[in-house]
Formats: sequence, C-alpha cells, structure tokens
Amino acid sequence: MASKNGPVLLTVPVIQQSRDERIMDKLIDNSQHWREKHRRAIAEHCYRGAPFMEDFGKKFLRIYKEEWEYLSDLATATTRFILESFKITTPVVCASELGDFPGQKSELLAQLSAKVGATTMLSGDGARGYVDESVFQRYGIGVEWQQFQHPEYPQRTSPKGEFLPRMAALDLLLNVGPEGLDLLRGARPADAAE
Repeated sequence: MASKNGPVLLTVPVIQQSRDERIMDKLIDNSQHWREKHRRAIAEHCYRGAPFMEDFGKKFLRIYKEEWEYLSDLATATTRFILESFKITTPVVCASELGDFPGQKSELLAQLSAKVGATTMLSGDGARGYVDESVFQRYGIGVEWQQFQHPEYPQRTSPKGEFLPRMAALDLLLNVGPEGLDLLRGARPADAAE
C-alpha cells in the first residue's frame, strides 16, 4: 500500500504449527486485531479520497468483515476480488484440487504446469537462481522470463509526490480503476506482447 510516509506492508498473523505445514492448512491467528489494522490502513491512511475508493474500496473492505480461519481462503478471496475488478477471466485453480504430486521446487511447478496443460511458465526475473529450466523442458514446458517495466500512474498518497512502484494491485485499482490493467499490459516489452 502506498502512503504519504512510504510503503505500508500489511501482514496477517498465523499460528505456526509445523515447519512442514502446507499453505492451505495455515491457520490465521484471529486473537490479534489484524483485520481492523488492515481496514484502517486502507480506508483511512492510504486510500481515503482515492478516485476509485467508492467504487472498489468499500467492496474490498467487506472481505475484512468475515473472520477467516485459513490464510489460503483469505488469499483466494482477495485474489478473486482483484481479478473480477480488473475483469480478468483467466481460470484459477488451486494446486490442491489437481491431486498429489511427489515433486518439490521446480519439479513440482513443472508437474502442476503440465497438469493444467501449460506450454509456457512465466516467471519473475528474481527466480532465475532457483527455477531449473531443464526440469520444465522434460515436461515439454518452456520458461519465459518476465521483463516487466513498471509503468507510473498517479498515486493519491505517496511521499512528496514520488511514485512508489511494486505496490499491491489494490493500489492500482483504487488510484486508476479497472483501466489500470491497460497500463500494465502497455508496459510489456514489444516482443512479449505478441
């Protein structure tokens, strides 16, 4: 989240049960007041008066009215809200719905990609050190490295009017609206947009 004091990181407290715990089994620690902290950060500190707060912010804040038990359910709800708001219709599938896979790291990603019929995996450049392209090749899947160049857009709250890149998708939605997706698509290098 962008604020006049710089980036604001919102976290959700979890109950640590085991190091081997799957993300889908991670429980939220609802004894802490994280929902009100998030609500205040979004509604009062970061996006009050943002151009699209009335259209989307209030709907997003409804997510915080529910007492979520599992972190994955909260993550799914916020992701689906953003996808719907930007009118993105790409199907979303949870890995747990696809079956059990014996692989780990690149092997697991390649297995999941193959299961859904992917021919290419788009990966952030920061993953070059741990994504093994040869594993994907064994499954007939190419790896494309994202060459994203962050577009600038008006942010209602940012320090001294400076643009803060790499904020949450909610920042783009509340400041620019659904058309913000066109900004992101326009930032793709010409050869990647084909």
